[in-house]
Amino acid sequence: MSRNLNKILNYFLLKISLIPIMLWIISSLVFILLRVAPGDPVDAILGSGADEISREFLRNKLGLDVPLINQYFSYIKNIVHLDFGQSLSTQEPVLNIILKSLPASLELGFFSIICAMLIGFPLGFLGLRNRGNKGDYIGRIFGIATYAIPPFWGAMLAQLIFSVSFNIFPIGGRYPIFQQQPQITGFFVLDSILLKNIIALKDSLYHLALPSITLGFLLSGIFSRSLRVNLDKTLKSDYVNAAFCRGISRKKILLNHALPNALLPIVTISGLTIASLAGGALLFEVTFSWPGIALRLHEAISQRDYTLVQGIVIFTSMLIVSLNLFVDILIAYLDPRIEY
Repeated sequence: MSRNLNKILNYFLLKISLIPIMLWIISSLVFILLRVAPGDPVDAILGSGADEISREFLRNKLGLDVPLINQYFSYIKNIVHLDFGQSLSTQEPVLNIILKSLPASLELGFFSIICAMLIGFPLGFLGLRNRGNKGDYIGRIFGIATYAIPPFWGAMLAQLIFSVSFNIFPIGGRYPIFQQQPQITGFFVLDSILLKNIIALKDSLYHLALPSITLGFLLSGIFSRSLRVNLDKTLKSDYVNAAFCRGISRKKILLNHALPNALLPIVTISGLTIASLAGGALLFEVTFSWPGIALRLHEAISQRDYTLVQGIVIFTSMLIVSLNLFVDILIAYLDPRIEY
């Protein structure tokens, strides 16, 4: 047991040693791409009609008048100290903006994954149970179709049907505009529960329902197809056939032998999906006016806010890399067949 833990520890140290290199590459690419992109942040802030004195003053204040190489080294130094600077458009610390917006994206991502599993797993089981029948083919088509639908198009279609035509859900936003938002952790559903505010909980879930169900529906095909394929492959393996020969019931074989091994690839897929949603689904959040980190990124790009774009991309990269590391370690721990 201790030998296995030592191997996992070595594997963990190897993985974590690669993180600084990955983040340095990402940070450098973000810096370069933002500088070569057309447009000037000074024009975005002051407008193209501003006089030259005001432009030079702002350029000096923002540190844009020094050579690029100096800007780059200063930028890397600040990132090492987790100092993402201040927003060019609002002068608010970038880290504060990120921490205010991140709970909205995480809350949407969490409930979306729950909806995806609740829809996808039963469809995967039904498809495998009715293998070769009409229901199986419908499940396969469903998995391919939901994966192929662009998220922004699915979001607009859901808004058109459930908000515009039937007026069941609000068309966008995270909470009623003229009501005080529950503020403890930034997660409105959790805050409403902690405050024991039933009205706030109802309003939070009411606004969360359509975007989370829509995104969960679009992601469910990944889970249904993955579960069906991996469970089918596992049920055809030699150790499952041996269990059948020993007279073990099909239910016990499915739950105790086949399902745990079939879920290992799904853990990987779930981790990657959660990691991608942690940064927010850009066009999805924009469509629903969901005040998450992706919407703030969209606004920052529109305003040519260098520091905010850099901060969001780098912070999101750190989050994704950390989640991927956690999934790798979890898979290595759960699957003894993995070589470290």
